[in-house]
Amino acid sequence: MRYLRSAAVVVLSVACVLSMRAENKFVGSKACGMCHKSGKGGTSYAVWEKTAHAKAYQVLLSDNAKKIAKEKGLKVAANEAPECLKCHVTGGGVAKNVDASFKKEEGVGCEMCHGAGSAYKMVHMGGDKAKAKTAGMVTPAKDEKLCVTCHNSDSPTFKDFKFEEMWAKIDHSKKK
Repeated sequence: MRYLRSAAVVVLSVACVLSMRAENKFVGSKACGMCHKSGKGGTSYAVWEKTAHAKAYQVLLSDNAKKIAKEKGLKVAANEAPECLKCHVTGGGVAKNVDASFKKEEGVGCEMCHGAGSAYKMVHMGGDKAKAKTAGMVTPAKDEKLCVTCHNSDSPTFKDFKFEEMWAKIDHSKKK
């Protein structure tokens, strides 16, 4: 009986964590920038602001994007097309679980790799990394697999993806 009670507690705990992750909302990179722009929280946000990822949505507003959308026969503008938004906006541009603070204009932001932040941002701000992970924060390893979900030959502007070279441009793992 004691074993069954313990098992039930574990199952309920896992279910609770999974439901919390499923309900996490995208809050936008500016929420991360409050701490990660400089100082004790490191400069992750400051590094991101200077990358092409931060400007990924704006690319879809360019004349070149309009031309590509027309050539591809898209029925809507590039900045509205799911085929484009899936890689140019955190959450793929179609996420329904967004907080009022989330702006697609932020492009490919923190939550694209670290997961929707509504449930973990306050815990993370408190410094409890283990609880933040339990609440849905992802701390991806330096792994090319995540990057090539977008940086691949499906992209009409793909040339070549040199992972190490590109990683050096976005690496924000060091506190500066």
